[in-house]
Amino acid sequence: MAEEYLTDDEQLEVVKRWTAENGIWLVGGIVLGVALLLSYRYYESYKNEQALKAAAQFTAMTDALDKNDQNAARHIADGLIKDYSNTPYADQAQFALARLSIDAGEPGKAVAPLTQVMSHSSDVELQHIARLRLARVLTDQGKADDAIATLGIVPAGAFAGRYHEARGDAFFAKKSFKEALLEYREAQVGSDERGADKSVLSLKIAELAALVPANNSSLSNKAKP
Repeated sequence: MAEEYLTDDEQLEVVKRWTAENGIWLVGGIVLGVALLLSYRYYESYKNEQALKAAAQFTAMTDALDKNDQNAARHIADGLIKDYSNTPYADQAQFALARLSIDAGEPGKAVAPLTQVMSHSSDVELQHIARLRLARVLTDQGKADDAIATLGIVPAGAFAGRYHEARGDAFFAKKSFKEALLEYREAQVGSDERGADKSVLSLKIAELAALVPANNSSLSNKAKP
């Protein structure tokens, strides 16, 4: 019999029978839904709490850096990396450790934290920044070929100018002046408000353009003491 033809009592009996047969699943679904909702809210609350704690530690680290308290800054940075590795503050802590190592005259110790950000950060922009800084550290260490290999292929977009300039500095360091000039010119074309400093590039280009002959072998010889 179609349900629309049942009497009120009969319809009530149908509901009771359905509830008796399916009630356990209905209650279970409700309980599961509530549990999932509570779990989600707890997770969101936990994430927010962790973010606030990480932000407080980051502020303390920058304060220590501003005060040149290197020991405190390094200690806080280590804690950020250990306890809040899944937050952007861990990347900033790696940058801080690299900076502290360079300021202490130990650029070799900056390689590991910069490599960590370059290889594992979830932020593509921070990966580029770490790669550029690592290339400059390697260039300053006399490892120009390693710096060029680290930079790899120049990316399109906002970082192109800075990549070309860093490559130019590496070529200059190894006395490949013709290649350096080409990179500086590319950097000047590719730079933007976040890219290479055009005034500095102009000076570099003017210096090399006045010296680089048709081939740079004689220039390389002149440059040697």
